[in-house]
Amino acid sequence: MVLLVVAAVVGVALSAAHEAAGHAREVVLDLSPARLPGYALLSLARMAAAYALSLGFSLAVGALAARSRAAERVLLPALDVLQSVPILSFLPVVLLTLTAVLPEGLAVELSAVALLFTSQVWHLTFAWYQALTTTPVELREAAASFRLGRWQRLRALELPHGAIPLVWNSMMSWAGGWFFLMAAEAFSVGARDFRLPGLGSYLEAAAAQGDVRAIGLGVATLVALIVALDQLVWRPLIAWSDRFKLDTVAGAEAPSSWFLDVLRGSAAVAWLQGWLRAALDALGPGPAPTPAAGGHRAGWVAAGVGALTLAAGLLQLTALVALVPPAGWREVALGLLATLLRVAAALALALLWTVPAGVAIGSSPRLARAVQPLVQVAASVPATALFPIVLLVLLRLPRGLEVAAVVLMLMGTQWYLLFNVIAGAAAIPQDLRHTASALRLGRVARWRALVLPAIFPHLVTGAVTAAGGAWNASIVAEYVRFGERTERTVGIGAVIADATARGDFPLLASATVALVGAVVLLNLLVWRRLYRVAEDRFRLE
Repeated sequence: MVLLVVAAVVGVALSAAHEAAGHAREVVLDLSPARLPGYALLSLARMAAAYALSLGFSLAVGALAARSRAAERVLLPALDVLQSVPILSFLPVVLLTLTAVLPEGLAVELSAVALLFTSQVWHLTFAWYQALTTTPVELREAAASFRLGRWQRLRALELPHGAIPLVWNSMMSWAGGWFFLMAAEAFSVGARDFRLPGLGSYLEAAAAQGDVRAIGLGVATLVALIVALDQLVWRPLIAWSDRFKLDTVAGAEAPSSWFLDVLRGSAAVAWLQGWLRAALDALGPGPAPTPAAGGHRAGWVAAGVGALTLAAGLLQLTALVALVPPAGWREVALGLLATLLRVAAALALALLWTVPAGVAIGSSPRLARAVQPLVQVAASVPATALFPIVLLVLLRLPRGLEVAAVVLMLMGTQWYLLFNVIAGAAAIPQDLRHTASALRLGRVARWRALVLPAIFPHLVTGAVTAAGGAWNASIVAEYVRFGERTERTVGIGAVIADATARGDFPLLASATVALVGAVVLLNLLVWRRLYRVAEDRFRLE
């Protein structure tokens, strides 16, 4: 259903965008160092807007999936599909459609925010869903005994319980946003050049002109911005969220933040906090509205229109896929199997180092203080920018592109696992750690009885988002162009990229359908079952 809806929307959007794709526009960006602070603030504002949208979307959709089994059966595969499909493929459609109906400046801004939103939202939603489904039953019963309304339950139970995974996945969201910043602020569609003033477009223009000095200044500004956010936002949030551990004893060394200490000692901040709490309480939802007369009739009309739209999309899709010869279907099947094996290999390699490293960082506030900024900077560097260097080395080896494809998938997906494992390790109650020490558990027994069960729900969330990132990266990992030279390996990403380059729309449609079908099947057979295991067996209660 999600695929058909997207197909129908894309069809309408393409027809609207066709009128807007004509003229060329030359954009010149000032590479003067004096402009960098202003560009950094503009990029920061776009990132903040996209994050606010992502957080609101995640809180609403994650809660709906956690509270309704029927909604869960639709939303989890839909989210998995949306995070797996290369979003850069849809940006031209969104951009040209918006420019057809809105002023170009506003359309480009909204498109940039939309792309950043798609790079931030999915793991936040999965983390929030995981937090809600693993809330201890005794806390739910306590909330019911106090007759808390939905807003009070959110404030007093759900947000506190989900605070630690939300904070760490928020850091991952911002890292993903920095990762896509160049693509979001500098984009070309045919003869049209869409560019926004910002840090990403500055780096893109500097790279295009070969200005090494400007590239260095831009990267230094990006790193400085990431470190400043770490000190002023993320480290205070980590220290603050430590209060929401399910602990009965205090930890030996709690996370600390100099900026949080400054805020706690400020009378103005205390007044603002009280005012904000009162305002949020006043905005809490009131009694449920009474359904309006005729509401059911409007629902039936909307359902009918939706059914007709889906039927039209299905007919168009069937007609397109029917044109694919048997050899094309064999290519799609082999490519899907090859990419699935690469995704599994990248996920396994990521697990080998992210689990021990994440547990070490999450268990030691001192180590987290030292490593956290480095991890954020490393996760924010676009893997696609480093991929040409990796290719130059690996293409000299036998079957080098196949190895390079796994390496690129690994570079783009390992951070999702690492941040979630850190969040899981940081949330382990201190009294359980003391119990393991009192029982004199060895390292293997401690991991088997405490660490792995405690981080398992977070590990599932990280694996889901990492697998989605790996499917997404297959488009650029399996089909590479160097000037006039093209390198490709067997894979569904290579099929999609090659069909796009040749304009073979029947093969493109069949490969996309196969990719989405594989993602939905994996969600049904693997991820949903693992979430159910996490909910039933590994809840801290």
